[in-house]
Amino acid sequence: MAPRFERILGRLEEIRERSQAVREVLLANLVMIGEIPSPTFREERRIGFLEERFSECGLADCSTDEVGNGFGLLPGSDGARNILLVAHADTPFSEKYDHTIAIHPDRAVGPGVADNSLGLAVLAAMPHLLESLDIKLKANLILMGAVRSLGRGDLEGLRFFLDHNRIPITAGVCVEGVQIGRLSIGSLGMLRGQIACSVPEEYDWTRFGAVGAILTINEVINRIMAIALPKKPRTTIVLGSVEGGTSFGAIATHAVLRFEIRSEEESVVEDIHQQIEDIVAEVAAKSGSDVRLEIVARRQPGGIPFSHPLARRTRQIMSRLGITHRIAPSTSELSAFIGRGIPAVTIGITTGEHVSEVDETVFIDPIFTGLAQLIGLLEAIDGGFCDGD
Repeated sequence: MAPRFERILGRLEEIRERSQAVREVLLANLVMIGEIPSPTFREERRIGFLEERFSECGLADCSTDEVGNGFGLLPGSDGARNILLVAHADTPFSEKYDHTIAIHPDRAVGPGVADNSLGLAVLAAMPHLLESLDIKLKANLILMGAVRSLGRGDLEGLRFFLDHNRIPITAGVCVEGVQIGRLSIGSLGMLRGQIACSVPEEYDWTRFGAVGAILTINEVINRIMAIALPKKPRTTIVLGSVEGGTSFGAIATHAVLRFEIRSEEESVVEDIHQQIEDIVAEVAAKSGSDVRLEIVARRQPGGIPFSHPLARRTRQIMSRLGITHRIAPSTSELSAFIGRGIPAVTIGITTGEHVSEVDETVFIDPIFTGLAQLIGLLEAIDGGFCDGD
């Protein structure tokens, strides 16, 4: 092992302890960021707050781009390389939810606090953290709050930046609030869609087998669940949500099913997509309802190999900190880097529970291990220890 990389590993315990110095700043950022509703396509206020934080820290080029991504640049001592540290700014919770963030001695609780208000709070605290640790990177560090990542956003924010940015990116690090130990180095093939059923006003309720929209969607679900999935490549169909109807006694005239197909091979995703198209067409023909399939997002599989220096160094950093790593494929920001041939990983900052629920929770003490992990990784990239062949 290179002696200089060993020195990075040797400092991780010290970094973990000294990271406590930014505890109050980090938690204050977490509360202020988390209490700003930021559903996909309406992230402006949260990005505005992030820009203010970057400006207060004296970062260069604090700005937003045409789609609303927020940026701050921490210039390196030589600026020959560029590291992009990104966290998505949107959450699945709309303004109708109470976004109050409760801070307890051991945890923070509130909608979106784990996914991904904590990730954004880490970005906002990064200048303070590096200054408190007396760390000056040689590379430029680009801090980016990415918009339009979730759901129908389809990673539009990060995709736009990577397509239009003229600065060569050496490596990318995607930060998620949870779970610490997560190491994503590859992206699954994915197709995200929704199936909507509407009963037309002129619907003939006397026809044989006439049903409402919910039962029609239920028939679609039953048919989808009957699709044979291969064990290899690993493949799954996730039924994410079902909505429909208005009251106890009224037959539902509209219902929606949202789903994802995930597989290690793109051809399998496309095969299942075709089967679902056939199911939708057949159910529509037999039920007399208007049943339509809409595709809202796609991902192509790929990533860096397990043996890539970026993956290997990340595992070594985790091991030195006592973090048990779990290789987990991603369908998030990582795939945007992969699609453009930029080496990147996704890591988690702390442990949490109730993710995607209104009482989403992150635990505070493990955050400082997560911060040490992130700082060690940035230093390793900066030192050239994660460069591929």
